[in-house]
Formats: sequence, C-alpha cells, structure tokens
Amino acid sequence: MAVTVTKLLKPLIPASVLSRCSNPASLLFNHKPSFRSSAAAKMATTSTSEADIKPTPSKVKIIDSHLHVWASPEEAADKFPYFPGQEPTLPGHVDFLLQCMEEASVDGALIVQPINHKFDHSLVTSVLKKYPSKFVGCCLANPAEDVIGIKQLEQLILKDGFRAVRFNPYLWPSGQQMTNEVGKAMFSKAGELGVPVGFMCMKGLNLHISEIEELCTEFPSTTVLLDHLAFCKPPSNDEESLAFSNLLKLSRFPQVYVKFSALFRVSRMPFPYQDLSSPLSQVVSSFGANRVMWGSDFPYVVPECGYKGGREAASLIANEVPLSPSELEWIMGGTIMQLFQD
Repeated sequence: MAVTVTKLLKPLIPASVLSRCSNPASLLFNHKPSFRSSAAAKMATTSTSEADIKPTPSKVKIIDSHLHVWASPEEAADKFPYFPGQEPTLPGHVDFLLQCMEEASVDGALIVQPINHKFDHSLVTSVLKKYPSKFVGCCLANPAEDVIGIKQLEQLILKDGFRAVRFNPYLWPSGQQMTNEVGKAMFSKAGELGVPVGFMCMKGLNLHISEIEELCTEFPSTTVLLDHLAFCKPPSNDEESLAFSNLLKLSRFPQVYVKFSALFRVSRMPFPYQDLSSPLSQVVSSFGANRVMWGSDFPYVVPECGYKGGREAASLIANEVPLSPSELEWIMGGTIMQLFQD
C-alpha cells in the first residue's frame, strides 16, 4: 500500500507528537512497550460496559495478533534453513504475507516464531528489521535445563527487538512443566523486560491450567496472551465445558489477554465459524473487549478460508453476538496496539 508512515499515523497520534518525532514509525510499533502503565492497568481492569467507549487511539488500525512467516525454499537453501524434520508444507514467505495483508486491508501484525525454524530466529529477525513499522516479533522460549534459554531471551528482546515470547509446553524436557526453575526464570524475566508471554495449549487448556495460574499468581507483572482461545472449542462434553470455564476464570488475573485467533482450529463448523459467537460473547463478557484480540494464524488459515476470509469471519461472528462497533475495534486492532504502545 503506497501510504507513508506519517499518513498512516495521523488518525492515531496527535499532530503535536508527530511533529516532534524524527521517526514516526516508532510510534506504531518500534519502541519499548510499557504494559503496566497506569493507563494500561486501568484499561485491563475495566468492565465490558466501561470498555464500550471509543478506544484510544480513537481510530484503530486492523492488526493481526497471531501469524507466522518462514523462509521460502530458496531462502532456506541460501541462508535460513528449516529445522530438520520441520520443513513446511505451505508457502509462508513474507512476500506472500504482505500480498495477503494488502488484499485484506490489514495494517500490521505480531509475527510468532514458527516451529519450522525452531530456535533459529534469524529469518523472523530479518523481516522485523526490514519492516519495523509493520511487524512486531514474538520469539520462542528455549526451555533447556541450562541457562541458555534465559540468555537467548534477553538477546532476542534487547538486541534483536522481539517484543513478546511464546511458551510452548511441549518443548519442555520430558516430565517437566512450565513452572520448573527455568520456566519461572524466563516468565519472571519477560515481566522484567516488559514483554508478554503467549501460551500455546494445543493439547488442551486443562493440561496446563494449574501452571498458568501458578505463574500468573507468582508473577503478576508479566502480561499473558492465550493463543487461539486457549484451544477451547465450543463445549460439547463435560471436559470441554471445564476447559472453557477455566478459560473464563483466568479473567480474574488482570494481566491475561485472549487471542480470538485461528478460528478454523477452534470451530466445529465451516467458514464463517458461527458456532464461535457464543464463546466470543462469553469471553468478551468476562475479559472485556479490550483484553481480546483477533489473529489469523497465517499461513495455515489460507487453505481453510483464505487470509481475507479469516479477517471477515471475525467480523461476521462479532455481528452475531452482537458486539458494538467500539468493541469490534478493540478486538480487531485496539487491544494489541494498546499492548505495544508506551
């Protein structure tokens, strides 16, 4: 899209601030976040009715809170190799992503380090450096039993500019939990550095709820992102009802946010996934729209409904709830922008 950064930010940032800023792009994404500022803390604890005001910024952009990029086969052969055994079966290179985002009128995104490159963050780092006003990076925590994971986390945040970290519990050593010594050290360090921790509970929230609750209780200054509705499908049995109830109860921790993302993964229906209207309604009622954010899960969404379809599905589901226009603005961009602004 042939739009300058300054023009993009005019609806978002006061002219007096823009005029004093030598690098306007930094006002959108490219600066150190401060998640526990008084304004953010106030927003994190407001009820849904209080959040049903025009968000700050007053006119938000569409920001995708969850997607991946990986090297093209040519890039992998040249300088960004895939992790052995994790070669992708879908195209996920950045040029394809940018094309999809333009077609869907999505303005920015949080890139989550893909398992295809595992702990080699060089490809995502190169994308972040090339498009600093468009993308924010979420690195992948290395839970090795030595201290290398903490050192890597500090380097990725402080040197390479990543702004979040993902905890994948299935990468922990066998028999270990995310609440072990290494997990707690990394979770605490994330809070100290001011970056949120995303949890990927692919095998079910019930398996990990006690770990998440323990970490949130012990380290209340660390912001938490629950990927893909914490992998809670619309409940159809007692176990799924318990998982969804556990998700809603996490709203008692003001640092916890929910990604309404990868809708095709958590729905039991085809596009536009309208069985998610009730779960979305309950999540917004419990957390407030200003603690919920839409995400596509590109490129996996592409063969399911297309990238643009993934964005449209969120709006169609919101209309079924129904959500107010300002609540939808929070979910489609306001929440994640608030998290990544000072």
